[in-house]
Amino acid sequence: MTVEDSRRPSKSRFSSVDLMLILMSFVWGVNFTVVKVALEFFSPLSFNAVRFSVASLLMLGFLRFRERSLKVRKGDLKKFVLLALIGNTFYQILFINGIFRTTAGNSSLILATTPIFVSLFSSVLGTEKVERRVWQSIFLSFLGVSMIVLGSGKPLTLTEQSLMGDLLILAGTICWSVYTVLSKPLLGRYTPLKLTSLTIAMGTPLLVLVSIPSIEAQDWNAIPTQGLLSLAFSACLAIALGYALWYTGVSRIGSARTSLYEYMVTVIAVATAWIFLYESMTLIQIVGAALVFIGLYFSRKSHMEDGLEHAKKT
Repeated sequence: MTVEDSRRPSKSRFSSVDLMLILMSFVWGVNFTVVKVALEFFSPLSFNAVRFSVASLLMLGFLRFRERSLKVRKGDLKKFVLLALIGNTFYQILFINGIFRTTAGNSSLILATTPIFVSLFSSVLGTEKVERRVWQSIFLSFLGVSMIVLGSGKPLTLTEQSLMGDLLILAGTICWSVYTVLSKPLLGRYTPLKLTSLTIAMGTPLLVLVSIPSIEAQDWNAIPTQGLLSLAFSACLAIALGYALWYTGVSRIGSARTSLYEYMVTVIAVATAWIFLYESMTLIQIVGAALVFIGLYFSRKSHMEDGLEHAKKT
């Protein structure tokens, strides 16, 4: 099997790519609860700085072990730096400050627009064609996420402080969407592991620099084992593993279809909070979760049919 063959989308109904993205969704969904626990002991910026530093070292070491090289083409270096700043530095600063200022309901609904932005940017920039059935799946799943958020019974707020938080989350969502779309051409030349490792490593120094006042003010001796375990989970699994799986999905099934798994993150986040934080789950939320899975099913079904049609033509 050639490298090109290995990157062709799977024609099966349920492939290894789906399994990887479901694992990513599970890790990211659980990570909401983990971060909530961690921020009881860490300040937001010091937490981000440490977890990205740990993730960077871990991924660079694994990349060196796996591929024996950290080099990229000279002409691509600026693109890597741009992706690092957009998808790691700027996104993380906007996200962590936004979620601090707004409610979980507001932030969940805003983050759920990621697949819409990814599809819009993909279409406008011409990085990939987004078919009608993918758009239908996006909006069906978005409807499901809206039902999950609104069905919680917690009101969406628009106070002055939450509005600023909402705008920061929206800006972060746009950054992540641009990061995803612009990465697609580079994934034709580099493995998901190399692209993920290098962009995280390049984006971390500025993130740490911005966080220096918070790092100095942090009482490191007061952090219990629970806080350290939360940090390890978030750094090793949510960032190092999660980002690598995300880029693997983008390289195999495209930006638009991969971004649909963001909806599953919300479902898992709500379910995790229900189990571990004893938050309630209503019938409306259960119906909303079902719509999310239906949307994902139709997206992957259309992807399979497109692959079979292409096979017949060739």
